[in-house]
Amino acid sequence: MNFIETRGNDGEHPLEVSFSSAILAPIASYGGIYVPKALPELGDDFLQKHVNSGYKTLSKDVLAAFEIDIDPDVIDEALSLYDDFDDASNPVPLAKVKDDLFVSELYHGPTRAFKDMALQPFGAVLSSLAQKRNENYLIMAATSGDTGPAALETFKNRANVQVACLYPDGGTSDVQRLQMVTEDAKNLKVIGIHGDFDDAQNALKRLLGSATFKAQLKEKNIHLSAANSVNFGRIIFQLIYHIYSYLELVRMESINFGDKVYLDVPSGNFGNALGGYYAMKMGLPVEKILIASNKNNVLTQLIKFGQYDLREMSVVSTSSPAMDILKSSNVERVLFDLFGAQRTKEFMFQLDSENHYELNAKELSQFQSIFSADFCEDEEGKKYIKDAFADGYLMDPHTATCFKAYDTCRDKPLATIAYSTAEWTKFSPTIANALTGETDTHDLDALKSIAKEANISIPAIINELFDKEIAQKTIIDKQDIEKEILAFL
Repeated sequence: MNFIETRGNDGEHPLEVSFSSAILAPIASYGGIYVPKALPELGDDFLQKHVNSGYKTLSKDVLAAFEIDIDPDVIDEALSLYDDFDDASNPVPLAKVKDDLFVSELYHGPTRAFKDMALQPFGAVLSSLAQKRNENYLIMAATSGDTGPAALETFKNRANVQVACLYPDGGTSDVQRLQMVTEDAKNLKVIGIHGDFDDAQNALKRLLGSATFKAQLKEKNIHLSAANSVNFGRIIFQLIYHIYSYLELVRMESINFGDKVYLDVPSGNFGNALGGYYAMKMGLPVEKILIASNKNNVLTQLIKFGQYDLREMSVVSTSSPAMDILKSSNVERVLFDLFGAQRTKEFMFQLDSENHYELNAKELSQFQSIFSADFCEDEEGKKYIKDAFADGYLMDPHTATCFKAYDTCRDKPLATIAYSTAEWTKFSPTIANALTGETDTHDLDALKSIAKEANISIPAIINELFDKEIAQKTIIDKQDIEKEILAFL
């Protein structure tokens, strides 16, 4: 299967590229990104065949349906990394919270967040390609808290790969920050910036598209790629767990095969939601995708009113910081799929130049036939956390936003799969405050408080962070990012 460009072709890029080319060089013409030329149709026969399949078997067949140009032994190696999750036989457990609300727990990997689901296998695939081509790569990542630790974990000490990870100083939880700054592998560079996630992501996309930066890398015999979800290598692994969770509902006899469900996704950069959208397009029985936001509710405005308007908006710090994002990169792929390259290019250029764009009435109707959206204030989220805990379920603040969308966005009494993107350990002060009322608590104290309240143990992989030496101490102004990366290389 070949990949094409969301903003059309500029005459300098190839008209179509292979999967391996798209993940090694993810930025396309006019600053666009790559999408499949056509999505495979899975159909009922494929889904029925996999009702009782394990996660790796399902994953292998979904990847085969895309006909990606990756050697089978590399795919096997990449998927074998799921064996290191909490339960090798079920890396994505599905928890029943209410009669028609089920939580797909995506955080049972090494960094306790959903980004492991895609980045663990993606790291193995990309490093293998680099070695096969005898090329060296700089992998850039911008993070609001979860992509960074997962990217560093998957790429550390891998051959032919170096990583530069940008994060907003003060814009992550303590645990997320410690997961990054205690990494000491020589091929990793972690850079805190004075700014927010959008500043980090804008810097990443600028450098990915910069001929000058690439020329400087070329002098060092280094190519440039990215670990963010602008890279389709992330997305292809993210769509699989939507299919798996649906089939898990069938296995649990909570739905009948073929019944439609709601997918309820906490959304920042929209990669998780895009995976659900592609799974729906490929044949998964989905009624609608519910988009849950926090106070940075630009996605709610888009889906409810057709307006992507940042002119009077700035990023607001919330208790769900991984969603403190205003420019959601993967919306572009949905725009392309619905409206084509020319219209997508118009939208994206207007967003870059004027900080807004607007769907017309017909376009908005198309969007609303697929998505519904709402946002959750911090205090609302804490109430959802407390109420769920009273019913026996412990969740993080991002998952709590899904409970708001579950309450307000459904118009049919269908089973709903909400996606839990992070373990409770990563945002403990907010959860401790929700459960006990305590305030101004440091992460370690909050972790202990929650563990006592819930009668559970703090996972060793989290507890050990507080005793590790800080290896990455760089914090700079955003205009110094390029200089800092070149010095690292």
